[in-house]
Amino acid sequence: MMNLADEWARLPDLLGAHMLLTAAALCAGAVISLPLGVACARSSLLRGPALGFASVVQTIPALAFLALMVPLLGRIGFAPAFLALMFYSMLPMLRNAIVGLEGVDPAVKEAARAVGMTPYQALFRVELPLAAPTILAGVRTATVWVVGAATLSTPVGAPSLGDYIFSGLQTRSWDTVLFGCVFSAGLAIVLDQLLRLVETGVSMRKPRRAIAASAAFIALILVALLPAFVRFDAAISPRTSGKTVEKARNNAPGLTDSRIVIGAKSFTEQYILSELIALRLENAGARTDVRGNLGSTVAFDALAQSDIDVYVDYTGTLWANILKQETPIPRDRMAVRTAGFLLDEYGVLQLGGLGFENAYGFAVTQDTAAALDASTIGALGLGRPQIGADPEFFARPEWPRTQQLYGLENARTRSMDSTFMYGAVRDGAVDAITAYTTDGRVAAFDLVILDDPRQALPPYDAVLLLSPEAADNPALITALRPLLNAISPEQMRQANKRVDLDGATPAEAARWLDGEIGSGG
Repeated sequence: MMNLADEWARLPDLLGAHMLLTAAALCAGAVISLPLGVACARSSLLRGPALGFASVVQTIPALAFLALMVPLLGRIGFAPAFLALMFYSMLPMLRNAIVGLEGVDPAVKEAARAVGMTPYQALFRVELPLAAPTILAGVRTATVWVVGAATLSTPVGAPSLGDYIFSGLQTRSWDTVLFGCVFSAGLAIVLDQLLRLVETGVSMRKPRRAIAASAAFIALILVALLPAFVRFDAAISPRTSGKTVEKARNNAPGLTDSRIVIGAKSFTEQYILSELIALRLENAGARTDVRGNLGSTVAFDALAQSDIDVYVDYTGTLWANILKQETPIPRDRMAVRTAGFLLDEYGVLQLGGLGFENAYGFAVTQDTAAALDASTIGALGLGRPQIGADPEFFARPEWPRTQQLYGLENARTRSMDSTFMYGAVRDGAVDAITAYTTDGRVAAFDLVILDDPRQALPPYDAVLLLSPEAADNPALITALRPLLNAISPEQMRQANKRVDLDGATPAEAARWLDGEIGSGG
């Protein structure tokens, strides 16, 4: 169950960030689309390419389009989300502008010319006022689209109401998911209805209604944006007590009042570890900002560009995604190779391992294991099994390697969110899954991890990575060093279980883990 007080406390910032994205994207889209619509209504040569481009943008899945903006701009956060949402807003406004202007009665246009109006005067005094209801209908459609699509900006590092949805999905907190859905849907409905009043006021020649609705629309945006612009830069983090800060000022003056951005991928373990890092840094006097729900590539690119300062990754992921290697090597050699490559190529410091490995492991139920009459991955190759995994796994080089080494070429694959994998194999929807070995649901669901004697799967030791800028901060390194080799696989498994099965928040699990590992590991 979610902590309602905590979710309400996050709402002003997330709602403000969501509204800032929405308002900025809509304004920029309108500035481009409406003049372009006027031009297209007068030029068939321009109309085709403009509508074609806007239509093609709509065919690209929103999450993919948002992700593509990150390498294009070379950064995460507001900029890529704004650019993607701006393009998404264009089609309905552009199309309705063209339709509205083309729908003006030709006799009315002729009458405007007959009384001596210039084309400019006819456009602004006759055509646009008559087309306004249709144009505003396009703005309404764009508004609803953008409010909904803005929830997908979370994975590219832009805070939004989607933070509730993504984090709730991964931690199985359906109340949190519902909380985010209700407020994002409510925001879309309220904005749509205010624009409807503007539209009807214009179409029914009731200027007072249109002006009042417009004022209410603008006022709502301004109120929601207040948290995005009004910041009280206190000298300490709001999660840090005065006693702790005083201790920090004496023990780690180099971090006092520093702002450290912590990254996290989109699963439970990453949420917990990011909260643990934040807790340690706040105890050292730093202010922290956690950017969660990042994809693997997005997180690393953000670190390499110093958009985030620190996050936890895994050697096997780095080996495949960053070093582009397909054949695994022994654990110690892999750690050395990844550390050297990241420092030489990106200036990223691999500070060290946390003490546990979170590897992929092929998991089956006890009944399936008994039926296979074997305890290795190769036993799955005897039939045509259906294997479930997170979408990233099937794109990794270890999957074709596993197929080749264990004869799984005929296996059927089924991509799904990691939240649902464990229930899927337990309920028989798939025959096996690629479980995370530190996930508490492996034991709770009574699953069996099949052996990998041919070492198809690489080691996945959890390592702390620091950005090029953070690597030059001795106080930050000093504060994080006690975490190295401090967390056992069982401790991490228990922390994950507290969130996934016991209903604790990642912050609560992080505090428990902090108490378990102590100050020195």
